[in-house]
Amino acid sequence: HSFAGTVKQIVHKAFWDHLESELNEDPPEYEHAIKLFEEIKEILLSFLTPGANRIQNQICEVLDTDLIRQQAEHNAVDIHGLANYIINTMGKLCAPVRDNDIKQLKATDNIVELLRQIFRVLDLMKVDMANYTIQNLRPYLQRNLVDYERTKFQEILEETPSALDLTTEWIKESIEDELSSISDESSSSPGADSSSKPIISPTLVLNNGYLKLLQWDYHKTIPETLITDEVRLQELREKLNQLKIIACVCLITNNMVGAAIVDVPDFADQLKRICVPLLEGMNKKTFDLKEALNAIGVQICSKVNRSLTERGLPTLNEEMQSNLMGQVAHIVEENNPISSLIDKRIQLFMRSFFPSFQKCMPTMPGGLSVIQTEMEFVGSQYASIVNFNKQVYGPFYANILRKLLFPEAPMGKVETETPTN
Repeated sequence: HSFAGTVKQIVHKAFWDHLESELNEDPPEYEHAIKLFEEIKEILLSFLTPGANRIQNQICEVLDTDLIRQQAEHNAVDIHGLANYIINTMGKLCAPVRDNDIKQLKATDNIVELLRQIFRVLDLMKVDMANYTIQNLRPYLQRNLVDYERTKFQEILEETPSALDLTTEWIKESIEDELSSISDESSSSPGADSSSKPIISPTLVLNNGYLKLLQWDYHKTIPETLITDEVRLQELREKLNQLKIIACVCLITNNMVGAAIVDVPDFADQLKRICVPLLEGMNKKTFDLKEALNAIGVQICSKVNRSLTERGLPTLNEEMQSNLMGQVAHIVEENNPISSLIDKRIQLFMRSFFPSFQKCMPTMPGGLSVIQTEMEFVGSQYASIVNFNKQVYGPFYANILRKLLFPEAPMGKVETETPTN
């Protein structure tokens, strides 16, 4: 806890202790309690929508502090009755997720503790209300943000015609990759007509370009249309690098000793728990990845042997341990088969996030189940960046794609597949 947090706790405790001592006096002193009721009234009124006159009038009548003060002078305040009214009103106004909190309030007898908990739940309701408001405003704000960013970029483009040069180069590279892929498929397919001009999907070109950003060399300048997303894309790329190594380690271990650990529940998760702390900060220049992989190999051998010993099975011999540690250490080598396989499966999974009509999580490719939760989180963030970028810059991409894919067609006459899907 921070010093400020500790002070806050002490002050809060002193306040509630003081309130308790006041209410325990004979006759009770209600002034502080009345101020709390006044505050609660204002919070409840802030939750009301325009036109909720009946409940507004009722709250103002029941929590009329002038009337409560008069009752206090005659020692006639029904403080439990007021608290029950507040709880019932909160129950009408709260989100369903707070029903259990309301139930707990009703089960609390001590009035001071009850008032304290009422304020806690009211704070939660404020957060719920803010989230609800943001949720309702988000589509409107996003539409306005799309229009704003597109207009601003158009202004930049009018002043600096070269402002799309890197973006054009990025899309051109993606087209060349697609042509190369089609050429490879044609050469491996007997009877394919090599004289016909290949048909390339603009959407596929753009999506492949977005995929390349997850392996982008950030010493190179990123396309102009993605500058505002550069930091987030780099963070996702770094996270995927870490997840790839974890998946590789688990696959190697499973391939080598799978039969011996097949009955051990959550063994892959145990391996992940070994890897995560040792790979912390792996994207920093000072990080020694080879040393980290050696440490992971040693710990995994130890973990496997301990598991085998516990079940009365023979441990891994020195040759198997050396082989396992060697394969883990070689993950980062260029063209490593395990690393290449996992990389392809990660790319396949990330590609499945592209369709904007996707309502459920895509199927997780084999070998990635150990990092499924993390991959789904990264995939959702990636899809959010890509979809928003398409909305803003879709018209600019369409013009570039039209010029590159259909250079002979007159502008505005070509029916092309929209790249914003």
